[in-house]
Amino acid sequence: MTSRSERPRLHQRIKALRLDEVLNVEDGRCCEWPGCDQRGDYRAPRSRERLRDFMWLCLEHVRDYNRSWNYFSGMSDADVEAHLRADVTWHRPCWPFAGIASGDHPFADPFGFFTDETEARERTRRRHAADDKMAAMMRVLGVEHGFTRDQLKSRYKDLAKRNHPDLNGGDRAAEERLKRINEAYSFLKDAYAAAG
Repeated sequence: MTSRSERPRLHQRIKALRLDEVLNVEDGRCCEWPGCDQRGDYRAPRSRERLRDFMWLCLEHVRDYNRSWNYFSGMSDADVEAHLRADVTWHRPCWPFAGIASGDHPFADPFGFFTDETEARERTRRRHAADDKMAAMMRVLGVEHGFTRDQLKSRYKDLAKRNHPDLNGGDRAAEERLKRINEAYSFLKDAYAAAG
């Protein structure tokens, strides 16, 4: 049995695979360009379909080859577009993301994690709608924001007297104005009571 110090270390046992050993550069490759006898040190793909199958070229011919190389030559515009779209996902299959309610089996959301945002938007919309209605009713009665119950009541009495149909000779327009004034007064009185 050999002692630990006598055994070769792991990095000594594993020999690194050198590119020169695999490629046999010492033997010398000839440039595969027709009529060229230079050394072929540079690789280039043979075609679009065989990208991992290389031909070996000299520097002059690999430059010419690269200048004339067009991966998309012979492809229609639709083929190029499809290739570029597939290239975004590395030519792997993918599916579109779906919404919460789409699909064959929409999942249940018993705790409302995914509906909180829509409910908050709905509450905001309702609040704005109520604020808009409050502003419209205040305009009908001609009161400012922060009015008191006494100001509201006195303003209502004044407008009701001026627009009463009996005092305006049965005028239909005055009757409609009085209906709007009554509605505004009821709404603002209830809102004031609710605000406490």
